[in-house]
Amino acid sequence: MSKPENPPRPGVDQTPLGNQRAQGVIPSLDRLLRAPSLQQLLARTDRQLVLDEARAELNQLRQQFGQGRSDDVNLDALTRRIEARVGAALQMSLLPVFNLTGTILHTNLGRAPLAEEAIEAMASVARGATNLEFDLANGRRGDRDDHVEDWLCRLTGAEAATVVNNNAAAVLLMLNSLASRREVPVSRGELIEIGGAFRMPEIMRRAGCRLVEVGTTNRTHLRDFADAMTSRTGALMKVHTSNYVVQGFTAEVSDQDLAALAHQHRLPYIVDLGAGALIDMAALGLPHETTVAETLAQGADLVSFSGDKLLGGPQAGLIAGRADLIAKLKRNPMKRALRVDKMTMAALAATLRLYAHPETLQARLPALRLLTRPLAEIQAMADRLGPALDASLGDLSQVEIVACTGQIGSGSLPAESLDSVALAITPKTGRRGTGGALKRLAAAFRALPIPVLGRITEGALHFDLRCLEDEAAWLGQLAILQVK
Repeated sequence: MSKPENPPRPGVDQTPLGNQRAQGVIPSLDRLLRAPSLQQLLARTDRQLVLDEARAELNQLRQQFGQGRSDDVNLDALTRRIEARVGAALQMSLLPVFNLTGTILHTNLGRAPLAEEAIEAMASVARGATNLEFDLANGRRGDRDDHVEDWLCRLTGAEAATVVNNNAAAVLLMLNSLASRREVPVSRGELIEIGGAFRMPEIMRRAGCRLVEVGTTNRTHLRDFADAMTSRTGALMKVHTSNYVVQGFTAEVSDQDLAALAHQHRLPYIVDLGAGALIDMAALGLPHETTVAETLAQGADLVSFSGDKLLGGPQAGLIAGRADLIAKLKRNPMKRALRVDKMTMAALAATLRLYAHPETLQARLPALRLLTRPLAEIQAMADRLGPALDASLGDLSQVEIVACTGQIGSGSLPAESLDSVALAITPKTGRRGTGGALKRLAAAFRALPIPVLGRITEGALHFDLRCLEDEAAWLGQLAILQVK
C-alpha cells in the first residue's frame, strides 16, 4: 500500500479552521493564515513579514510544548500575538525620550540635543539633492569639508580642518596618517578606556602604530618623553583623560613643552582633546575646560575633538590644525570610509554659525542652555510637577521633591557635578519587596509613548528635572501611566 503524499505530522493540526480552541494541537501555518484577522493583515501588509512572524510564533509555541509548559492552543490568542509581532516590527525602535537621568550629555541617549537651526538645516538637505560635493561657483566637484572648514578655522585659529564620523575615528585617522609603522609615546596616565570598550592602546594598534608608554600613572615628566624618542618615533601625543581625573601627587607635561620637544625632532604633536569646547566655559559659570584654540596656540599641530559634546552639535569627529597635515589626512583612503553624510554636515555647519553670536549662544544651543539652567527655575518646575505626579500615582507611591546632583556626561568635565532638583518616587512596599516595585515603576515610565528615563538610587526612582523642557508633553502622559 502506498503512503499518503503528505502524511500528517505528530502534534500538528491540519484540519480546516473551525473551533477556536484545540487541546494539545499546534495549527499548521496554512490553517493559521486562513484566520479572518490574519487575512485582513495580509491584505494590507507585506506577506513575507506576516509569514516570518507567524513562523516565529509557532516555533515559540512548539518549544513550549516540548518543555511541557503548554497543552492548550487558543487560536484567537495566537493570531492576536502574531498581529502584535507584526505591529512591533513595523514600529520605529529609535524614539525620542525624556532624559531625566541627571546626565546631560548622555552617550546612550544621543548626547547633545540639537539647536532648532541645526534641525532645520538637516531637514532642508534631507529632502533632495544638495551641493554636498559640488562647487556651485565653478561648476566642478567640491570637497564636503568646505561647508564647515572656514568656520572651524575661524573659531579655533587653525590653518585647516576636516570632519569624520566621531572623535574615535578622528584619532584613528590622525595616527594612521602620521605614524603608521612607527612609535608614539603616550603618558601612562592617559591610556584611557571610555564607553563601548574604546581603549587607546587598541586604537593605536588598529592604526598601525606602536604605543610607547612613558612615565607613571600619576606622574609623567618631559624627560620621560625625551628618553623615549628614537629614530622610529612618528609623533608625540597627548590624550584628554575624558571620564576620570587623577588627583593628588600628580604631574603632567604641558602642551607647550611637548610641542617644543616634538618640533625639535621634526615630529608632529597631536592632541586628542575629547570634549570640544570652543569657548571658555568659565564665562558661563562652568569650570574651565581647555579649548581647541588654546591647545593650538600652545603649539599642537593637530587637535581632534567631538562635535556632540560641549560643542553642542551632531555626532562628528573634528580635526583642526596645520594645513599640510590636514591635507595628508584627506589623502588617506581611510578618510572616505569615515566621512559624514549631508545631514550631519548641515547640522554641524548650522551649529558652528551660532557661535558667531555669543550673546545668544547660551539660549539657542540646548547643550549650553541645559548645563547653565538656573537652579531656581528647576525648583519652580519641581513645585509644579510634583503634586501632579503624586496624584497620578495615587496610593501606589509617594512623591518627594529632593535636592540632587547631576553630571555633564560623555567624558566632559568628569570631576564636576551640577546641583539640581528631582522628583523622588518611593513605592509603598508590597509583598514582592520595594526593589521589585521600583523596577516595575521604572518599566511603566519606560513604556509610555515618550519613554521617561530616570535613575534608581537610595530606594527611590529619581527624575532629575534639569533636562525637562516640555512640561506639557510630560504631564500629558501621566493619565495613561499603568504600573503593573
